[in-house]
Amino acid sequence: MTTLKNKVAIVTGSSKGIGAQIAILLAAAGAKTIINYANDDAAANDIVSQIKSAGGEAIAVQADVSDTEQVATLFDTTISEFGKPDILVNSAGMMINKPIAETTDEDFDRTFAVNVKGTFNTLREAATKLNDGGRIVNLSSTTTRMMLPTYGTYCATKGAVEQLTRVFSKEVGARNITVNAVSPGPTDTELFNQGKTDEAVEKLASMSAFNRIGEPIDIARVVSFLVSEEAAWVTGQNIGANGGVA
Repeated sequence: MTTLKNKVAIVTGSSKGIGAQIAILLAAAGAKTIINYANDDAAANDIVSQIKSAGGEAIAVQADVSDTEQVATLFDTTISEFGKPDILVNSAGMMINKPIAETTDEDFDRTFAVNVKGTFNTLREAATKLNDGGRIVNLSSTTTRMMLPTYGTYCATKGAVEQLTRVFSKEVGARNITVNAVSPGPTDTELFNQGKTDEAVEKLASMSAFNRIGEPIDIARVVSFLVSEEAAWVTGQNIGANGGVA
């Protein structure tokens, strides 16, 4: 298992789904972990309890990543409680499935605020508050390669995240900080399952080389590698963790 002893990790959107599994895995490897969440106190505290029960260290910090001041507080609280962070994983996100013709201004603005501005806000804080030799992983999506109807706005946000990843990797490379993206395929989470029929899920599962949809642990293991010392020569990349869907 990846050794992250004495490392400090911020995982945004980690009260549930892929983010929660990432936080649990990093904590199991020894990282002091910040469980960031927007609204669900109970879910965030449950992840903290799971980590502590397994012998790890974690605290929950509420912050809407689309809010600049709240993200600054997220980093400052981390530094106050555990010290400067070594790892940032941007897992917070939202998705609205609508044809472009039916997408409202509010739909568009909110999705970009969380998925793009949220990532931008944390990267800007990390530029001065992440330790040298740190690791950043941004969550994109394999939907950017699949061109599925109703995913237009979501794909646009994740395409922006991929470009931020590439550019930021060059901006902080002199400090030996790596910046990568991971693009999950269809994964069994609340966000993915929302509004989908069993038939739709089965169709997406059939597109995988393994004839199944992913589990959060499948994604978390890839992230765990990218934040490890073993991945020190990997930066500016977008890794498809998708079972061969695309």
